Formats: sequence, structure tokens, C-alpha cells
Amino acid sequence: MSVDGEVRRLKSEADEPGWEVDPDDDWGVAVVATVGRQLKLRREAAGMRAAEFGAAVGYGEDLVYKIEGGKRIPRAEYLDNADEVLGAGGLLSAMKEDVAKVRYPKKVRDLAQMEAKAVEIGVYECISVNGLLQTPEHARALFEVWQPAYSQDDLERVLAARMARQSVFERSPAPSLSFVQEEATLRRRVGGTMVWRQQLERLLEVGRLRNVTLQVMPTSGGAHPGLSGRIEVLKFADGTAVGRSEGAYNGRPTSDLKQLRILELRYGTIRAQALPPGESLALIEQLLGES
Repeated sequence: MSVDGEVRRLKSEADEPGWEVDPDDDWGVAVVATVGRQLKLRREAAGMRAAEFGAAVGYGEDLVYKIEGGKRIPRAEYLDNADEVLGAGGLLSAMKEDVAKVRYPKKVRDLAQMEAKAVEIGVYECISVNGLLQTPEHARALFEVWQPAYSQDDLERVLAARMARQSVFERSPAPSLSFVQEEATLRRRVGGTMVWRQQLERLLEVGRLRNVTLQVMPTSGGAHPGLSGRIEVLKFADGTAVGRSEGAYNGRPTSDLKQLRILELRYGTIRAQALPPGESLALIEQLLGES
């Protein structure tokens, strides 16, 4: 094949949309800048020009410069190829874990970090099944109808981030987890009947764990303090806590004691009005039987 034909195959920005660094993500900016600097130093030490190196790893010269300048997030295969071409002995490939985390949206990363440290998590959901409870198929169905639409790359990224949060169920010692789901969220057949049934089965599985309390707020229950939006309260081993509600404090996380007491009062009232755990699981089993 001619040189021109080879160049046309090199990846450009058009081939990799959505891999820019979020300028408000200080940690992400620092990680990508460090990785880019290491790539540049090793390329120059190997005596390779950017165009030559790009051709070796399958990327255009402009994209190589942007990755080295910390303006673009390198893919895992880019780091693997660079490691091999530059003879880095695995040191460049080892950066993939931190780089992969940068691909997760900052707010999702922050939430996952808080959930990983919490000894108690309480969540009320009124719109959809909580992310910690979703099956991959259910989550994918939700992301696929998001507007504006995710690119395929970004869809896989946010899906992986959501599933990664579920490592909270594998922690030892296990945290105390409490969920209250509106009945309507369980009746909506997201992803079709099969995906919906799998989601209900997942709820039954999680709801039977010893450290989990799963309750359903029946539609017939009338008004309650959660109708203005989702509520989440996380408590930590040192006695501190963080709360958030879509219907209060602009939806932002808060550790203010007065605001936390209000959120805890609302969540406690919601739990008191919801069906007890046994009746909640029975309702989910009933929904499965009706399909």
C-alpha cells in the first residue's frame, strides 16, 4: 500500500470524539498531563518524531501532539502500543487504570468514592431504579434513550462507571444499605419484558441480602416528603455525613448539619410510609408473576 494510503488510515480526532479532558476536573487534568508528558519524554528519548511515532501506533501527528500536551485522553490501546513501540517495559501500559478513571464523569467518580467509604447509605428514588440496583441491561436501555444521545464510546463509558459503583455490595465489612423505590419505577418495562424481568429478579436478590433493606412506596400511599425528588444520605465511620436531594439545596451535596437533619427527617418519614421489606419483596414477586 502507498504511504498516502497508510496515512489515511491513521486515527484523527474525527475517529475519537468525546475524549477531551474536562477542564473543571482538576485531578483528571493532572493525570492526563502527567501521562502525556511521560509519552513525550519517552518518544524523544527514543529519537522518534511525532509523525513517525504516530504512524507506528496508528495515530495522526496532530492527535499525538494533543495527547502529549494533555489535551486528549489516550485510549488503553494507545498506551499499550506506545509501550511496545518505545520499549517502556510495561510502565506506560501501567497508566491505563488511572487514565480509565478519568473517562468517568467527575460527578460519578466523586459519588463512587463517597459510596465506597460510607458505612450507611440511604436512597429514595421516584423516577427510575437506583443505579446501585440496576442490571447492566437496564442501565444500557436508560442510557440509549438519553438526550442528547451518547456516542457509542460515551455510552460504554458511563455504563462502565455505573456498574463499577456496584462494588459497594462486595465490601467487607458490608455497609448498611437502605433503598426506597416508588412502585411506578418497578412497573415501567425499561428495555422490554425480558430486561424488566431480570431487573425485578435483581431487586429480589439484593433485597434479600442481610445488610440491605429494600422497600417499595406504593402508588396508593398518597403524598409524602419525597415527591419533590430523589434523596440520598451517606454516613461515614468518623461520624460525618453527606446528603443530597433533587428537591432541596439546588440538588448539591451538603454536609451542613441543619440541612442533613432535614434530609434525614424526610427520608425517615418516607421509610415509615413505604411498605415493610417483606411486603415490598412480595409485591415485586407479584409483579414478576403478572408478566
